Amino acid sequence: MNKTSQVLLTEGSIPKKMLLFALPIFLSNLFQQLYNAADSLIVGNFIGKTALAAVGSSGNLIFLLVGFANGVAMGAGVLIAHCFGAKDDLSLERAVHTTVAVGLAGSAILTVLGVTLTPLILRWMGTPADVLGSSIAYFRIYTAGITSVILYNMGAAILQSVGDSRSPMRYLMIASLLNVALDLLFVAGMGCGVASAALATILSQTVSAVLVFRKLMSCRQPYQVRVRRIRFEKKTFGKVMALGIPSGVQNSIIAFANVVVQSKINAFGASAMAGCGAYSKVEGFAFLPITCFAMALATFVSQNIGAGEYGRVRAGTRFGILCSTLLAEGIGVAMFALAPWLIGFFSSNPTVIRYGIGDARTVALFYFLLAFSHCCAGILRGMGRPVVPMTVMLFIWCGLRLAYITSALHFFSSIRVIWWAYPLTWAVSGVIFTVYLLHTRIPGEQLPDAA
Repeated sequence: MNKTSQVLLTEGSIPKKMLLFALPIFLSNLFQQLYNAADSLIVGNFIGKTALAAVGSSGNLIFLLVGFANGVAMGAGVLIAHCFGAKDDLSLERAVHTTVAVGLAGSAILTVLGVTLTPLILRWMGTPADVLGSSIAYFRIYTAGITSVILYNMGAAILQSVGDSRSPMRYLMIASLLNVALDLLFVAGMGCGVASAALATILSQTVSAVLVFRKLMSCRQPYQVRVRRIRFEKKTFGKVMALGIPSGVQNSIIAFANVVVQSKINAFGASAMAGCGAYSKVEGFAFLPITCFAMALATFVSQNIGAGEYGRVRAGTRFGILCSTLLAEGIGVAMFALAPWLIGFFSSNPTVIRYGIGDARTVALFYFLLAFSHCCAGILRGMGRPVVPMTVMLFIWCGLRLAYITSALHFFSSIRVIWWAYPLTWAVSGVIFTVYLLHTRIPGEQLPDAA
């Protein structure tokens, strides 16, 4: 591998190494968000409110399907990073090829589920009749090409786990710019419907998947991908699943809760759907420092535990949490102030803009709480304890959140009830993570000898 693409996280300055590793992840996530925002921005301005609502209502369903696979990739990445930090080349090679096999099998299953169950799920969500047809078309096209999405994310997870966050960034930049160009061509230029926006996304993601696997198959390293070695190696598969399934379930729990929340939003009509959908696209950009530091922390912790560098683990986690929370809150303040302008990019409809501004100004100032919880989850994944964040998300971000919304809406028929569910549950999960981390120790670290 090109030495300039790889950051070894087990030695050198912690702030410098973590920032060098996290910055490309941040830029990758920035361009990843362009995939989603471009669809909504162009569809909302060139087709209209109903099409924007269709894209917005499909977003949580897409994350429900892709989120599980991405969670498995994150868990597999922890194993790969641990093997890499320990310089265990044989285990590293097995982990990489088992991860690819999991990605191929998972994408086949999700394609079938997505294409066949789309109408049923969208109707269950209470999608309005005037939005349903466009939502089905958009979601079916997306799921038909979901293999490219999953394989890119699996390949990117492998590269990031061995310290190369720059290559995935470059490939995603190319694909994102292509996606915008195709959106403009299909929707604005050719006057095609909302499904063409999903087609543009899938075609672009296919390019990024090809690029990331060309890199993995051409490098001369222990993590090089060779087609003939892609298989489910039994022992390694068990480890990948032990680390990956809880992370996948965690993502699915969040996505499932958001799908149910979306069904509650749908009851307020197409304008509420479009406004909240527009905010969700803007919110995706605000979450970038949160996700990039959570991913960086998981890799940093796993590599350094593999290398036995426990002091670096403690110092790195403190630095990562501090950076993530400060950046997230700064972005939240900016979003609070700029909400009318940002939501206005997606629609000129005053009612849609009003809903989007209300959502933004209820939630944005609490982004530091979300950042803290995600960083704690990343640290625990890196420690090989993904069941802990999964459990917290299940009971707090899913159970408590939905119980609160369902009960509160009986007494207050206001969409603000739904918006407040997010900062409230972020705060509760943050308290739980704090208590847990203060009473746990790094796996493998020896307690000091008694005096």
